[in-house]
Amino acid sequence: MVREKIRVSTRTLQWKCVESRVDSKHLYYGRFILSPLMKGQADTIGIALRRVLLGEIEGTCITHVKFEKIPHEYSTIMGIQESVHEILMNLKEIVLRSNLYGTQDACICFMGPGYVTAQDIILPPSVEIVDNTQHIANLTEPINLCIRLKIERNRGYRVKTLKNSQDGSYTIDAVFTPVRNINHSIHSYVNGSEKQEILFLEIWTNGSLTPKEALYEASRNLIDLFIPFLYAEEENLNLENNQHKVILPLLTFHNIFARAKLRKNKKEIALKSIFIDQLELPPRIYNCLKKSNIHTLLELLDNNQEDLIKIEHFRVEDVKHILNILEMEKHFALI
Repeated sequence: MVREKIRVSTRTLQWKCVESRVDSKHLYYGRFILSPLMKGQADTIGIALRRVLLGEIEGTCITHVKFEKIPHEYSTIMGIQESVHEILMNLKEIVLRSNLYGTQDACICFMGPGYVTAQDIILPPSVEIVDNTQHIANLTEPINLCIRLKIERNRGYRVKTLKNSQDGSYTIDAVFTPVRNINHSIHSYVNGSEKQEILFLEIWTNGSLTPKEALYEASRNLIDLFIPFLYAEEENLNLENNQHKVILPLLTFHNIFARAKLRKNKKEIALKSIFIDQLELPPRIYNCLKKSNIHTLLELLDNNQEDLIKIEHFRVEDVKHILNILEMEKHFALI
């Protein structure tokens, strides 16, 4: 087991594995932190990662089994201690690791007496077994056991059909996801005058992936889901006004409003598409702006510092807070 002291950075967003251990051959555990986050961000990230980790990570398992001359799933085979159903359940628990796509063939050919384990499965070169000692069957007599298997890589899970087989072929419940469980928790703390959060993630896997690998796959899947929106922004811009994407540069505390207003006429459409909701303002400042019919960045930049101070219940500190938020942003992508 590996443990490290938690050190929270207040400057840049960082993630770190603070605990890693192997509880068994098919139960791996990892604990991660992500910090510092603004209030509300930890829950957003935690919920999204939990959904992707449990439903989107691909895994490999046995999905189809065929015996020779077995009339029914609950039949017994002379010379084998387990019933056909028990063998199917044991095969369901076999943990595999691979990068294959589509369906692959595998088989078991074993002459008894003896114990049939996962190491007796003849696999394609691209597939490996996480735990070779997993039990399949116990042959008590000198009989030949032959089983054909189908192996598939997919995501989520698949429930077997209820159709009875007449030729010894059976589908089994397929649990593809390598993630067995995930928890996320949030620790809030005060940094100066700001409330910040630390996101804790706990991930358990079946050994086909480490928790760190699963977290990497989930993050990549989330990024891939949002990439089309970035291309859509560029396409819409070209269709509307045939202009390129414009980046608003980092502005200083004293001239942020003045310089933005000089560009306002050319970027009016773009500024209208950025709402003050995206600036993550404190609730009181946000409500004051809303009551004054300021809903977008364009409407906000139409007001100078003196105009904002005239807003009911608005203070000088509130204006400075807005300027600081705009300064903290590296850039605004205007569409």
